[in-house]
Amino acid sequence: MSPFVKSLVAAPGLGWVQPPGAERGPRARTYRLLLAQAITLVQRGRIPSVPEVAAKAHVSRATAYRYFPSRSALVTAVVGETLAPVRRFEPRSGDGLQRVREIFDKTFPLFKEFEPHMRAALQLSLEHESLARMGLLEEEPYRRGHRRYMLHRAAAPLRATLGERTYERLIKALSLVYGIESYVVLRDIWGSSYRDVEAVARWMVDALIESALRQARGASTSRRAKA
Repeated sequence: MSPFVKSLVAAPGLGWVQPPGAERGPRARTYRLLLAQAITLVQRGRIPSVPEVAAKAHVSRATAYRYFPSRSALVTAVVGETLAPVRRFEPRSGDGLQRVREIFDKTFPLFKEFEPHMRAALQLSLEHESLARMGLLEEEPYRRGHRRYMLHRAAAPLRATLGERTYERLIKALSLVYGIESYVVLRDIWGSSYRDVEAVARWMVDALIESALRQARGASTSRRAKA
């Protein structure tokens, strides 16, 4: 695993790691109970506080805070649990272009199933960013970005073909499409159906890939002309 990928996996808000000893026994049961209540509350369209989750689970606040010391930790666990099928997906093709299309075809449509959880993550991220810029953030900041890892993992074979600059630009462009933000814009502003969201996203992906390949071919032709 590259240092880049390690940094993504280890970064706050990008993955779900159970507390030590929570894999079995009473601690595991308490953890799963709290997490289940948090997921249920998020499905209702809001980000619960840790005390609220504790009350729903019928445990003390002190106990809940030992597992989830902040809303960031709580939302990280909720997203990590609900999006586990997406994050586990591994493209099978060895071709970079096909791998990118595969990750969009197989996982992007699943976002509608986890829409409340992904919207909660976006909401908390935006709230924390605004408070941090004003110097008013008083809790652990929530960080997002697992999509970077997934897109790099899928598109890695394209790096040599596109060149470093075009490859990085493509990954950043794809990250604008591969996320809940596409659903927010197309459904909330345009009133699009889920089918339309998926169709527009796929059209954008194909257009971005074609643009990157065209740019890479142009750069290659230019280098040969100068040789």
